[in-house]
Amino acid sequence: MNYIIGIDGGGTKTHCVMATRDKSPVYECFGGQANFLMLGTEAVSATILELIKQCTESQNIGFNQIDAVLTGATGAGRRSDAEILEKDFTAFIQKQNLRIRNFSVESDARIALEGAFSGREGCILIAGTGSILFGKDTKDRIYRVGGFGRFLGDEGSGYMLGRRGLIAAAKNFDGRGSDTLLLNLLSQEFKITSPEDLITRIYRENFDIASFAPLVIKAAEQGDHQAVKILEEEIDELMLHLKAIKRKIIVATLQVSFIGGLIANDTYYSRRFRQKISETMPDVNVIDAENSPAYGAVLMAAKKLSGN
Repeated sequence: MNYIIGIDGGGTKTHCVMATRDKSPVYECFGGQANFLMLGTEAVSATILELIKQCTESQNIGFNQIDAVLTGATGAGRRSDAEILEKDFTAFIQKQNLRIRNFSVESDARIALEGAFSGREGCILIAGTGSILFGKDTKDRIYRVGGFGRFLGDEGSGYMLGRRGLIAAAKNFDGRGSDTLLLNLLSQEFKITSPEDLITRIYRENFDIASFAPLVIKAAEQGDHQAVKILEEEIDELMLHLKAIKRKIIVATLQVSFIGGLIANDTYYSRRFRQKISETMPDVNVIDAENSPAYGAVLMAAKKLSGN
């Protein structure tokens, strides 16, 4: 029997699913980070190879019984970047006298879309550290909205919530802005108690700006005016993503699945977002993802093998 392997290479962990040629899952395993733009292709190639080895050992088979491996990787949104990992992984395993047929790389968002709707049409809105919306119509055409990164986009994301929350706290430090609970939370959670502390942490110590987003949500839930304003405005930005995709994919009801901790989990932010959709966009239906992104990679690999 031959198999297909789908891999979801995320920024914090990597999820791997092995399935038979009829797409029935038989094994899954997990590994470390797989953002090759940050870690380099050699480290990520080692992670991918280790997961493939775990799969083959689980079924007591050789690499020759793997018909395809498809990896969805953070940082592979552009075809030129995906090809770098494809080329470097192939060279990496060749040095170990190994060969894998049909190894390919797609973006992590693309496999998430495939998994969420089991290959059917639909949309995914991702809001984690960054943000992007992907959609697919009945003719398999792919559409995207957003995804311009932190300098030009990432509206509604953890980075944007964190950045705006830190700006509000900075203004409160020296009296340019209103009093805000965000300043107290910054001190309590991160021991940042002065403008000098904040500047040092941001510009010298590479403070994780998105890590402040949960505290912005916490402050909003407690009624802090500045935090509520930030959340409402960023939710409106995510609403614009949905309105834009509706102009591209013409359907009676747009099916959308949320991905990313900010909106997929039960938070004040996600509840308020869903409420606003329900009140103003009755033709948008938010549903849970049917399958994992890793299984979405399996579906994409199977489709490539069949030539469809």
